[in-house]
Amino acid sequence: MLGLLINELEREEIEYLIKREMDELLFDLDDHRIDHMVKRAMQERYELLFELFKRIANHKECLKYMPRKKKHQ
Repeated sequence: MLGLLINELEREEIEYLIKREMDELLFDLDDHRIDHMVKRAMQERYELLFELFKRIANHKECLKYMPRKKKHQ
């Protein structure tokens, strides 16, 4: 386990960066031209980013970015 000490401004910047990356992934996941294998990797990346996001964002913000349920499995 690792620890990290950051101030509020740094936390806000990290939150902003993660949100922008997740927004781009969500946008690209809806693009029908992207291959299924690429989308799977993008989905895995989104889930990892969301786990990081949960550690720094408040509950209300987390609800906005909650990963969608998978249709098939």
